[in-house]
Amino acid sequence: MTQDVAFPTRKDEAWRYSDTDTLAGMDLGAFDRWQDIDVPAGETVRETLVISDENSDPDGVELRRLRVKIGKGARFELFGVIAGAQLGRVEVVLTLAEGAHFEMGGITVGGRSTVREFVTRVAHEEPNATSNQIVRSVHWGKGTGNFLGRIDVVRDAQKTDAAQSFKGLLLEKGASVNAVPQLEIFADDVKCEHGASVGQMDENARFYMAARGLSPEASRRLLVQAFIGDALVEVDDEAEQERLLRIALDKLDKHL
Repeated sequence: MTQDVAFPTRKDEAWRYSDTDTLAGMDLGAFDRWQDIDVPAGETVRETLVISDENSDPDGVELRRLRVKIGKGARFELFGVIAGAQLGRVEVVLTLAEGAHFEMGGITVGGRSTVREFVTRVAHEEPNATSNQIVRSVHWGKGTGNFLGRIDVVRDAQKTDAAQSFKGLLLEKGASVNAVPQLEIFADDVKCEHGASVGQMDENARFYMAARGLSPEASRRLLVQAFIGDALVEVDDEAEQERLLRIALDKLDKHL
């Protein structure tokens, strides 16, 4: 019940790099609101989440929390762009049955002192399930992008194949990105991998584009588009893929 809910602090692992001070202005009931999704055996369900300037308070909190159960042989896809709110956060807790698959692509974009983050906890509870998570973050000013991803593989979940990939791009000094992969593996016949890297704009690529007449702004936009596009490769609807890219790039255009 609502009275049992308390706002987290940075001492909580899942909120280590977050902006917990901003939560003080949020209603406790709204904070504890979860969307429950059950994916029936053999079915495919896709969820698209967007936090942008158009649907969020630039000084407030926009929190989306999902609890997902993926049935036997089923597939759940989650694609999201976080480009709005002082604190924009997508939090997902999933359980996978035998042969199920979870596919996620996430993008965080922002400047000022904003925090935009994806937080996932994926529980492989039965054999032969797979999961793949790709997150790309582009930040400037004093903006922060976070990905905290936990994967739990229970003892009987043999033949699990789980992967996480995080890359951060910092456009200005003062911005930051953080990746915290956590793996708890109790099965012995599994494949689990994670990778994280952080860098700045490729100056050689920008010079190459400038030599061919592209403006600095256009060069940067093209490079960012290629960078974040990785997160949306599995979106098979071309119009939806373009829409999500445009939301992220429009935020960059405002900065430029």
